[in-house]
Amino acid sequence: MGKVVANDDKPHIVCIPFPLQSHIKAMLKLAKFLHFKGFHITFVNTKFNHNRFLKSLGPNSLDGLPDFRFETISDGRTSSDTNATQGLISLIESVRDKMLAPLIDLLTRLSDTSPLVTRIVSDGVFPVTLTAGEQLRIPVVLFYTIPACVFMDIKHFSAIMKVASDTNDYLNQVVDWIPGMKDIRVRDLPSFCSIRSTEDHFFFNFTMESAENAHKASAIVLQTFYILEPDILDAPSSMFPKLFAIGPLQLLMC
Repeated sequence: MGKVVANDDKPHIVCIPFPLQSHIKAMLKLAKFLHFKGFHITFVNTKFNHNRFLKSLGPNSLDGLPDFRFETISDGRTSSDTNATQGLISLIESVRDKMLAPLIDLLTRLSDTSPLVTRIVSDGVFPVTLTAGEQLRIPVVLFYTIPACVFMDIKHFSAIMKVASDTNDYLNQVVDWIPGMKDIRVRDLPSFCSIRSTEDHFFFNFTMESAENAHKASAIVLQTFYILEPDILDAPSSMFPKLFAIGPLQLLMC
């Protein structure tokens, strides 16, 4: 029989998704896989989303296992209505401006208990986790719930727009210099990159900030798989030596 690892001896990963439903679901799948592989998991939700889970699934739905537990932090918002829709702009502002201190407090508390926190796995568009990890000297792995092509688009978008601004028909401007990507046009980029609304503007700038700081992470994980995007995954190895594809997540537990 294999050796049973004591709970206190397990490496402890704190998983922190961006507080949107699709991001939470993707991070939860990754957390379940890591737990299956023997890691102690702490999964962090905002209080708003935690309460929505409890209301939807029942008061005991997030009790978890001794080595898979849920914690909450404040997102700085005052709404107690679990049926309310969180506006993207106010959510981004809260994540950017109000969540660092609560996150540091939580990580400090977790680090004072056993097992000690050994690594943070953070959503890629959650830049305050890099700041928290740096202050507490905890390595941070960024998990992007996007394919590699979108990650590379966002990483190079400032340079793309500088080139595209030289032409009136900028949407048809061909971009052929992004590593691993051939002959894409500006119009092929993610829709929010066109910045047609205030929400686009906020989300674009927030995503750009995250991508520009990605090099500070100890590793980057993309929700894709090699056979789907081989050229793109091979290309950025010089920029991000520790870049990994992990997907499809739903098949990893089979």
